Amino acid sequence: MMEVKPVILEGKFVRLEPLGLQHVPDLAEAGHDESIWRYMLYGYPDTEEKMRAWVEDMLQRQARGTDLPFAVIFKQNGRAIGATRYLEIRPEHHGLEIGGTWYGVNYQRTVVNTECKYLLLRHAFETLGCIRVQFKADSRNERSIRALERIGAVREGMLRNHMILADGTIRHSVYFSIIESEWPAVKERLEAWIG
Repeated sequence: MMEVKPVILEGKFVRLEPLGLQHVPDLAEAGHDESIWRYMLYGYPDTEEKMRAWVEDMLQRQARGTDLPFAVIFKQNGRAIGATRYLEIRPEHHGLEIGGTWYGVNYQRTVVNTECKYLLLRHAFETLGCIRVQFKADSRNERSIRALERIGAVREGMLRNHMILADGTIRHSVYFSIIESEWPAVKERLEAWIG
């Protein structure tokens, strides 16, 4: 049985560590830009109190066994600069989703996302024994869709009227996946980019 439990994933540029309340001050600072939250379900946590509530929600999901959230630590300054997580964890089917990912504006379009995806995918396929890792993106979120296509995730289709966002927007979600037989090629590509 696939056992998904808190772990530290160490890269060259980032360290993914189990999300905790100690990360709230850094995350409140990093997340203080409305554009980060445009396609997210949670609304804009524009105060430290709202960020604390967001972290507490993630920890409750972890306690239920559905999610495993990580703080993204930028190793150069030791600060939490965003978050990501495993969700939709399905141990009986050896599958999970990588998502809920966000980074401070200064860390977007850098090596940060590439290395985070690499660390999470490597752990999922090589340690947890996943046969499928899925992703979803708001159909309006061109940047996320392009990033998933770029790493080699396969577009599977769209779930229409899938979710209602905090502002009432009805979201369509585009689903992508990587399966175990595709991981070696994806891994090689990501390792080359990380350099």
